[in-house]
Amino acid sequence: MKQNRVDRIMAALKEMGLHQMLIVDPMSIYYLTGVYVSPFERFYGLYLREDGHHAFFLNRLFTVPQEVGIEKVWYSDTDPAMEIVAKYLDKDAPLGVDKELKARFLLPLMEMKAAAGFVNASLAVDNTRGIKDEEEQELMRISSDINDKAMAQFKAIVHEGVTEKELADQMLKIYMDLGADGYSFEPLVAFGANAADPHHEPDNTVLKVGDCVLFDVGCIRKGYCSDMTRTFYFKEVSDEHRHIYETVRKANEAAIAKIKPGIPLCELDNTARQLITDEGYGPQFNHRLGHFIGLSEHEFGDVSSVNTDKAVPGMIFSIEPGIYLTDDTGVRVEDLVLVTEDGCEVLNHYPKELQIIG
Repeated sequence: MKQNRVDRIMAALKEMGLHQMLIVDPMSIYYLTGVYVSPFERFYGLYLREDGHHAFFLNRLFTVPQEVGIEKVWYSDTDPAMEIVAKYLDKDAPLGVDKELKARFLLPLMEMKAAAGFVNASLAVDNTRGIKDEEEQELMRISSDINDKAMAQFKAIVHEGVTEKELADQMLKIYMDLGADGYSFEPLVAFGANAADPHHEPDNTVLKVGDCVLFDVGCIRKGYCSDMTRTFYFKEVSDEHRHIYETVRKANEAAIAKIKPGIPLCELDNTARQLITDEGYGPQFNHRLGHFIGLSEHEFGDVSSVNTDKAVPGMIFSIEPGIYLTDDTGVRVEDLVLVTEDGCEVLNHYPKELQIIG
């Protein structure tokens, strides 16, 4: 068990008036125990309580290390799993539950009156995970460094006649050769008008002169994710497309320049959005400015116009403004940033100046 992380969650639970919680999200359990299990349909849970008598509920099909620093409670497929769980709960106190707890597990606990009440306590875990400790910060730097190196290689394999899918199919090997453990998400490769769809999936579109080449890519290293977007142009770029690119780049840099502890996250979004709006492309920036990231590529928390939460040292999130012109082009420039004690550290170092390939 990573006791410091457990202590932070217990402190957050206490502020919510709770002294016990049942966590079922596999990535949150990994965050606390170093054990990752894909439970599929079976129950898998970590029970935390104020007095330290925690319990780890495991099906006998799961494989976990011999010693994880917590009591392991095993059950078989034919055992009444939720009855076993209920025996460990303080039935006279409310139970914090994970937002991922499925109804087929939660309802039996409610019917058994296994606790005095059931409260969605996910924020206790989500907000703790949102502030990375020093070990996590270093792992995020390493993952982003690999992503920087990979981006240079992705640019190098772009050539006339290539398709989006042909480029995407080469990316996993490049990542693995650089020391990554895999993708943090399937790579997004988009040429020309396809880049106007922020979630376009690579297809058989052939690259042509004047197209943008957008790479939104990331890898995993020791469990931690990277995510970066760069947009290039092939052989030539029109004056309008150059203006769009420079607008997006400036929006990215203006938002990053404002990051420091205490700034409302919505102010970062507003800074980038206003700059893009002033250039006449406000409606074409059609998503939030950023998302939190760590063990998962998208974690709880975002940088949006409605999130008034303030930046705290240890937060890591993306800054990714974009402009998308239907049937024409799309530009996005994305970096990951770490909030520091007096500003921020940009985790990506691949250049953002407009580059023309070929």
